[in-house]
Amino acid sequence: MSKYFYCLCLALLLTLNGFAQRNTILIIADDLSPDYFGFYENHVDTVDVPNIRSLLAKGIRFKNLYSNPVCSSTRTTILTGRYSFRTGVGGIVGGTGGSNQIDTAEISIPKLLKVYNANIAKANIGKWHLKQPAPAINLMSPQALGYDWFEGPFIGQLPNFTNWTKYTNGVASTITTYATIENVNNAVSWLKAQNPSHPFFLWLAFNAPHEPLHLPPAGLHNYTTLSGTPADINAQPKQYFKAMLQAMDHEIGRLFDSLQVLNKKDSTDIIFIGDNGNTPRTAQIADLTKAKGTVYEYGVHVPLIIAGPSVVNKGRVSDALVNTTDLFSTIVENFGYTNWQTQIPTSKPVDSKSLQPIIKNVSDSIRPWVFSEIFKLTTDSSDGKGMRNRNYKLIKFDYGAEELYNLSADPLESTNLLNGNLTTTDLTNYNYLCNEMTTLVGGTSFCQSGVGMQEVATQKDWILFPNPADKTIFIQSVNPLAPHYTIELLDIFARVVYHQDHCLPLHTYSINIASFPKGQYYVRIKSETKFFTQKLMIE
Repeated sequence: MSKYFYCLCLALLLTLNGFAQRNTILIIADDLSPDYFGFYENHVDTVDVPNIRSLLAKGIRFKNLYSNPVCSSTRTTILTGRYSFRTGVGGIVGGTGGSNQIDTAEISIPKLLKVYNANIAKANIGKWHLKQPAPAINLMSPQALGYDWFEGPFIGQLPNFTNWTKYTNGVASTITTYATIENVNNAVSWLKAQNPSHPFFLWLAFNAPHEPLHLPPAGLHNYTTLSGTPADINAQPKQYFKAMLQAMDHEIGRLFDSLQVLNKKDSTDIIFIGDNGNTPRTAQIADLTKAKGTVYEYGVHVPLIIAGPSVVNKGRVSDALVNTTDLFSTIVENFGYTNWQTQIPTSKPVDSKSLQPIIKNVSDSIRPWVFSEIFKLTTDSSDGKGMRNRNYKLIKFDYGAEELYNLSADPLESTNLLNGNLTTTDLTNYNYLCNEMTTLVGGTSFCQSGVGMQEVATQKDWILFPNPADKTIFIQSVNPLAPHYTIELLDIFARVVYHQDHCLPLHTYSINIASFPKGQYYVRIKSETKFFTQKLMIE
């Protein structure tokens, strides 16, 4: 009796500690913003997705998950827990602009799980997109990064959802089964083949609802009026996107049913995310230049639900700031490996912050800001970095431009505060974010010295008018200057955009400003003995 009582207490203790369950499935939808989900704030459209929705009552819906703007770099941040500037995977492997491929020497989730418990089964089913399929050695990169099993397409976008190439541990085959169905078929088959007493980690990466847009097989959706012709797809792309999303939800339901049959549903945590925002073709925003591929909110704000036995006080909604990097430590610690940091070399710092405190309901926050970035082998104007705290967001484009938004008042990022008068709160948040970005990334400071530049005048010797102005400004001197003086016009970042040296006494001087972009500037006049700076608004 005492032995039985001891075992019972031990089992109860393990359950209370949250480490009784050892299974985790990460489900990744491809190109999916939250605004097609009726259970997300500010959704524009809604799709009937009962299986994804069923996770809400069993878990936590996170309102503020930040990904990267494109799939390869986001997936690398999850797998390694490291930001893209550390891994070098900043864009789309094999895609427009190009990107470095993942280094198989990176410490990954499956590598750590293998160190912790050799009995944990680890599989990646579905899209890989972290290496090119050539040379042939790349086909074994999932195994090199710690997986026991890989089965899925290697590239990003399928040419056709019913005629595509699948690789199974390096061996290619042509598949004519609908890709979303095939992904779940493969996942279920793998689960059935595992030792029932061993824990498992499954990374299930759907290609859906990524383009090419199409009409899924009948029975997977209820959009029965769609014809599936190219003309109809071009006429109403969002309807086909929703049909693809509904088909994915149908197959997720089949996966859940299989877990139930295998007696694994009650011991398995499900993590559901999108990898980046929707493409312009399916985006639900007016400004399509701020969709997938950009560090604007619509490009990086994606859904996240964590559900299952590990969640304490199920049915919660969290407004915590979360990065996709944070799934790395969250998943590893879900298996009980809490001192994984001992395996991380100092030369490969990990940026992941575990979500376990939120999952266990002992904290409502894990980090003060989130970060996103995109950079390509062939650079373009969208390359840049974004960082937000609770209310403000700073964007720094690699070509030099900066933008600042108050997301609490302007969630669509319509008004760049750096084009107007900054309040003390605006300036405080700007300085905080640019200093944090500088500390994180290193190198030259992201803070521009002109932001918040102070007005200075000596003896009120000069008058600037009109202000605001749109075509011409006039500078009038109450007391003419000495023969040598300089007039400059500076932008918000203290960059000189107009400069003129003078050698005659100044009474009234005019500057044509019609060609300057609207926004905040400073007029600066310098002589050997006097200095004048005044804020100017160009409208």
